[in-house]
Amino acid sequence: MFKPEIVYEDNHLIVVNKPVNTPVQSDDSGDMDVQLLLKEYIAQKYDKKGNVFLGIVHRLDRPVGGLMVFARTSKAASRLSDAIRKRDIAKYYHAVVHGSIPNSGELIHWLRKDNANNMVSAFDTEVSDSKKAILRYQKVSSRDGLSLVRIELETGRSHQIRVQMAKFGHPLWGDQRYNLKLSSVGQQIALFASELSFVHPTTKELLKFTLPFPQREPWFSL
Repeated sequence: MFKPEIVYEDNHLIVVNKPVNTPVQSDDSGDMDVQLLLKEYIAQKYDKKGNVFLGIVHRLDRPVGGLMVFARTSKAASRLSDAIRKRDIAKYYHAVVHGSIPNSGELIHWLRKDNANNMVSAFDTEVSDSKKAILRYQKVSSRDGLSLVRIELETGRSHQIRVQMAKFGHPLWGDQRYNLKLSSVGQQIALFASELSFVHPTTKELLKFTLPFPQREPWFSL
């Protein structure tokens, strides 16, 4: 059985490095998902009988890896979900994008999701059924027509980073869905949830977590 990479764990929550190409919860693919894997891990480690509670408070797209926090109690789930709504949980990502992007900036678009095709479109002005999306970025480095950027999300929309960067003219390296410059079908998207910080739902301690970049192309070249 898959053994999850646990970054932090206590009686109230668990922080994990989500594997790439693994859904957060069960979907139509029938593939093993992170929530079920973690439930099995908890059941075995603590010899728990019956159903194991594990609350999902935020998500990552299936192809994206990195830091996620799950709640182990209903109280923690409620408080962490409330912190997400109030934007009190800081989530930072790193991505490799095409082109030499400006040093820093803020992107504001209106996103509309086509649920039937699981595609999101970005618009410069508000359109019917769209939601406002805001992100801020800083360029870390550039090389060979690619840029490494650190991204902070102001809002948490479906496919937000991927769609907004593509709309900005700097699509993500390896994005099979939104990158029209994609050179290889086998590329793994260069988007990683690298930093996560929040106040513990019960102890009120400020928790901060950081993960190193994946050791694969194109991260090592930047």
